[in-house]
Amino acid sequence: MTRAHRVLLHNDATARHANRLRSAFPHCDVAECTTYENLPDMIREFRPDMVFTIRFAGTQGFPREALLAPGGPRWIANGGVGTDHFGRWDPACTTITNAAGVAADMMAEYVLGGFLHFTLDIEGLRQDKAGRVWRARNMAPLRGKTLLIVGLGHTGRALAKKAKAFGMHVVGLRSRPQSTEWADIVGGPDDLRDFLEDADCIAVCAPLTPATRGMLGRAEIAAMAPGVLLADVSRGGIVDQAALAEALVSGHVAGAALDVFETEPLPTDSPLWDIENLIISPHCSSVYDGWEDASFDLFLDNLDRWSAGSPLRNVVDPGRGY
Repeated sequence: MTRAHRVLLHNDATARHANRLRSAFPHCDVAECTTYENLPDMIREFRPDMVFTIRFAGTQGFPREALLAPGGPRWIANGGVGTDHFGRWDPACTTITNAAGVAADMMAEYVLGGFLHFTLDIEGLRQDKAGRVWRARNMAPLRGKTLLIVGLGHTGRALAKKAKAFGMHVVGLRSRPQSTEWADIVGGPDDLRDFLEDADCIAVCAPLTPATRGMLGRAEIAAMAPGVLLADVSRGGIVDQAALAEALVSGHVAGAALDVFETEPLPTDSPLWDIENLIISPHCSSVYDGWEDASFDLFLDNLDRWSAGSPLRNVVDPGRGY
């Protein structure tokens, strides 16, 4: 008789998902862990075949060693998209999947919302309202502007589709260039400098990998067109935030919306807090009512595939990071 799968749920709130899992897969043995600290002991004692895990308390202290140690789970289902907090792993020993696509539309809306905040001068309107000032002004349209999307994964493609609805000219950058729906032009890493010079808006949607770390450094930011707008929904480490801060203060970059930072939570003494033309959000561009359920739906579908011996969706290549 085939042994029941042992499934461990690792999140700060697991009860609802545990109930769904037991209902959908009554033959599975289910355990729950709600802290980083207790996970190593839980893995050692329960010996799960697979773990559904969410990076719910940040990267620092995430128990990657316990998950990837010999004898650990054969399959790790990452409830989010980024897998940089796992470091490198041996795909012959451990399969890691992610939830890419679950929050793509929400993150695309965040990016466009950041751009609209600046093109419509929402802050200026707020200040005029506070001062009871009736000041005539022109609106700046997104139509006709060139949007550079760094990374044409699920989020980048969702953004490209929405940007075309605004009438934007969409240029995409991907590690392996190929024709992509909704993108007018697609190039590779060697095209970055030329793309930066022509972009009115830049969205960073790429995963953090050795190849993308520091991709938008001081030289690249200097190469951007004056008055450019930037939004980053990737991972801290792709954009040089010190150089970006200088460019924002000087006005070379007219405005930016940052959802990710090199250190999270962003320290209270960070100079970024004081920059007026910068939107700061606490890594929440992918968070909406129902995102965890959507991520768990993907896990349940993959668990069904695993049980049937079928290929899993969203398997991450550790060499590429996605």
